[in-house]
Amino acid sequence: MRREAASVPLARRLLLGTMETAGVDPDISFDLSVALSEACANAVEHGGGGEIPDDAEAYHVTAYLDGDCCRIEVTDSGPGFPPATVARRRPSLAEHGRGLHLIAELSDHVRFRNRPGRGAVVSFDKMLKWRDDALLKVS
Repeated sequence: MRREAASVPLARRLLLGTMETAGVDPDISFDLSVALSEACANAVEHGGGGEIPDDAEAYHVTAYLDGDCCRIEVTDSGPGFPPATVARRRPSLAEHGRGLHLIAELSDHVRFRNRPGRGAVVSFDKMLKWRDDALLKVS
């Protein structure tokens, strides 16, 4: 995705549309979409300036289903997270990092990590609940 503000609602709409088509419970879809928005906004704000010039204006979003679990990963080419953020399972509620805290609260598992010289990665997953008419419901 282009590292610009307009990409955040685009990523969110793509995820929500896919979740609705698959038959994921709307509350779960909403939680995942808010978490994705926060991760993308973080990549837009902080994700540039890495050592890879070609990726300086982009960040990457990957989402996939593994049975009843959805995993989302957002990678950027920025300077990475401060070491204290990577060391904690849950980020603090300091002046910065509230979006990371929100991601942690809305997901079942979250991981913040750095790729030295190549940026940061936020990955999070959530167990899915399905609507009765779900196309991809796992029994």
